[in-house]
Amino acid sequence: MIERLRAWAREHSERDRYTPVGIAFHWIMAALVIFQLGWGWYMAVVPSGGDKLHAFEVHSAIGLPILVLGTGRLIWRMIIPAPDNSEGVPRWQMRMARATHYAFYICFFGLPLSGWAMWSAVVTPGPLYLAGIIPWPQLPLHTLSTDMQWRVLGAAETVHQILVWTLAILVPAHVGAALKHHFWDRHDILRGIIPEVPDESPEGPKRAPRPI
Repeated sequence: MIERLRAWAREHSERDRYTPVGIAFHWIMAALVIFQLGWGWYMAVVPSGGDKLHAFEVHSAIGLPILVLGTGRLIWRMIIPAPDNSEGVPRWQMRMARATHYAFYICFFGLPLSGWAMWSAVVTPGPLYLAGIIPWPQLPLHTLSTDMQWRVLGAAETVHQILVWTLAILVPAHVGAALKHHFWDRHDILRGIIPEVPDESPEGPKRAPRPI
């Protein structure tokens, strides 16, 4: 099964493209992350009350799918390697890209996990739902002492805030780097992550030339 998946993936990686599964993971998670960043700023200005509680419910309903999708994306990446688009790219830029990749995964897991801990600590604001539909269990923090619950809450809030600012820096930096590679350096890295439109011409799809 895995070998068949890898053989199918090679049909895409040989053209310097991600698989449709990898592309779907990328753009769905990108949309959710951008929404969460904007919604988080909105939550900060909403006055306390029913509207703020609803805002937190929406935030958690979107945050939990990021945790699930991040897990699925990591497993997929472990099975199906990304295409090698390093040709023509300076080594230091590839190292930066790899470090950014790891930082994104830390945020994908750290933000929803710290949010989950915040929701489960001290006072239970209400039930959790994955995507607002599927019931999600709370962390068993009620077994801890009240002092320890407050400590968990404080630590989770600190981690959450740090990772929010990290993500707020990573997203525009990632977009800027992708646009630079595409328009300035003329590398086909961006093309490989954009959904492919089938080419029905007799010649078939044309591959973008590599930079000289």
